[in-house]
Amino acid sequence: MARRSAAHDVFGAIADPTRRRLLERLANRERSVSELAAGTGLTTSAISLHLQVLLRAGLVSRRTAGRHRFYRLDPGPLRDVADWAAQLSAFWAHNLDRLQQLAEEKDASINRTED
Repeated sequence: MARRSAAHDVFGAIADPTRRRLLERLANRERSVSELAAGTGLTTSAISLHLQVLLRAGLVSRRTAGRHRFYRLDPGPLRDVADWAAQLSAFWAHNLDRLQQLAEEKDASINRTED
């Protein structure tokens, strides 16, 4: 099976709400797996599995200190997501502007025929 592209890995990684929450928690500072698991209702093993997905996608980096692993956000790959969203936003803005223009032309045409 072919390896997914890095961009696809990022989209897949952020598709999961638990992983998005982990990224939000890592936005402020580096945290250990235990810190990330606290208050989530998930085990440290489950959090570690989610962190592995984020690590493979390049969204986090890991540092080991003794038996503890610390994770830090690496926002670089999120630029792919932001660029993709910006392209779609521009596409829809253009098409909605064109739709509004057509609707206004149609209204003007109807008003001329009624006069």
